[in-house]
Amino acid sequence: MTRARVIRVLIALAAAIVLLFGAIWLFQRKLIYLPDTSPVPPAGEILPGATDIVLRTSDGLDLGAWLVPPSGPGSYAVVLVANGNAGNRASRAPLAAALSRAGLAVLLFDYRGYGGNSGSPSEDGLEQDARAAHRYLTEDLQVPASQLIYYGESLGSAVVTELAVEHPPAGMVLRSPFTDLATTGQEHYPFLPVRLMLRDTFPVAENITRVKAPITVVLGTADSIVPPGQSRDVAKAGSARLVEIPGADHNDRILLDGPQLIDAVTALLPS
Repeated sequence: MTRARVIRVLIALAAAIVLLFGAIWLFQRKLIYLPDTSPVPPAGEILPGATDIVLRTSDGLDLGAWLVPPSGPGSYAVVLVANGNAGNRASRAPLAAALSRAGLAVLLFDYRGYGGNSGSPSEDGLEQDARAAHRYLTEDLQVPASQLIYYGESLGSAVVTELAVEHPPAGMVLRSPFTDLATTGQEHYPFLPVRLMLRDTFPVAENITRVKAPITVVLGTADSIVPPGQSRDVAKAGSARLVEIPGADHNDRILLDGPQLIDAVTALLPS
């Protein structure tokens, strides 16, 4: 092969690499956020007694949400639920039902771009969405911080941890949290310079050190999405109570509404 041909081949390879990384940069959020964009049914059709509400974000978006009342007596508290990166609030109905049976009120909401909501998800956008949920509970419903519990599922753990830095709750439960998005991304895409390319970082382990509230971390020991070691590192960084569910994978039902999970939430109830 002549020198000129070698140079042409190298230029073509470099161009292909630039195009590949450019495409990943532009479309990476399609890999991070996996919303079910279809509208959800009315709250009362899924959870008896629940009501449909609308949350208004600081950048002008309306987000659909469900407010679920407690179905039995219990210590008055409200759980603000931040979902993971897939589905919509309807898929968290079993969690809300279980918490309601335990005597808790629950706010389920969908992020922008999920569940028929307008907008596109991003780290900054999800943080604005969580703030809108917090404003509704604390300003519209006048729920005091002493009666407010945050619950974050996977990606939602990053969302509520950021919220807790600004607005400390009575307690917080993180289910399958990662240390930061880049570390998890590197696990799944070891051939890419993930940390250099990510637009959204979600630094959970860093932020949790600034949270002034009791924290519980729940993990499944067979989690194939978020390595259990990362969840343990988050618990250590936040001096959190750790609850390990043997043999549970990331999307197993026991990590949605299983008894250990519900007990982890109710253990944080104000006395």
